Amino acid sequence: MYILGIETSCDETAVAILRISPLGRVKVLSNVVSSQIEIHQKYGGVVPEIAAREHVLHIIPVVHESLLKAGLKPSQIRAIAVTVGPGLVTSLLSGVETAKALAYAWKKPLVPVNHIEGHIYANFIDLKKPVKFPAIVLTVSGGHTNLVLLKGHLKYQIVGETRDDAAGEAFDKGAKMMDIGYPGGPIVSQYAASAQASEIKLPRPMINSVGFDFSFSGLKTALLYTLKKDSNWKKQIPEYCFELQEAIVETLVSKTIKAAKKYQVKTVLLSGGVSANKRLREALQKAVLDKLPGVAFGMPNLAYTTDNAAMIAMAGYYRFHAKKTVVWNKIKMDCNLELR
Repeated sequence: MYILGIETSCDETAVAILRISPLGRVKVLSNVVSSQIEIHQKYGGVVPEIAAREHVLHIIPVVHESLLKAGLKPSQIRAIAVTVGPGLVTSLLSGVETAKALAYAWKKPLVPVNHIEGHIYANFIDLKKPVKFPAIVLTVSGGHTNLVLLKGHLKYQIVGETRDDAAGEAFDKGAKMMDIGYPGGPIVSQYAASAQASEIKLPRPMINSVGFDFSFSGLKTALLYTLKKDSNWKKQIPEYCFELQEAIVETLVSKTIKAAKKYQVKTVLLSGGVSANKRLREALQKAVLDKLPGVAFGMPNLAYTTDNAAMIAMAGYYRFHAKKTVVWNKIKMDCNLELR
């Protein structure tokens, strides 16, 4: 079957088409993303009103380009999957209204998809081996940091989440404090790669706490006061970036391994925009290999880590087969949608 996915939860206008065989083999026929990063860089973060206007301008051309790249006609599409939340309400509106219009015009069923669910299912696009359940999934992005127990397809239990700021937010705000640019994650990672070590010390928030929740607001505060006390910090930006990244990665990895042990999982998965971070990918993979004998590890191809529509189409495929579809005028958008 052919399934079309639409993702507009924040500042990426994305449309993708997947071909999935009766045996479950996946081929990404198109995965078009119109990025707004350059537009929002001057503001140091996403401006919702600007993001919404850009979505309106680009959504139809991106749909058209995705169909052209896939070499398909609308009549060949079996279903349309679309992100309905969580996200920026005005951004979500662009994608959902477009999906409704296409579903009505093309007479196709709609599949509502949770954005976090999409990130989780990015792991299923390029599968080499079937995922064994139960699995623990570390989902890390600019707006979310969750540990999800995946008991089976579409069966979620959140066992840990951030109590305040997400890990991606800590990267962004840390980069802003050091005035090195936006988005913070890739820039901090680049600077950190040029430092072999650091004498600077930042806390590992809640790393030894009971349970699996996260908190990164205190880490941002610690970085701010450390910078204020250091008159020469501008000469040590690589070292500060190194320590900031290490503090985030060590906390994420430690909590994930503890959760994997408690729930006796068979697989550990990584997902979300921050899963593109090379240090996190390497550290979590090594920790699973060293501390969880017999447990498999998986992470998405880099192309499917940041917001994209291929992951929405992938999640939509499983929801479609679970008969979780709606007609065009029954779909509901929720900017605070919970994973369930």
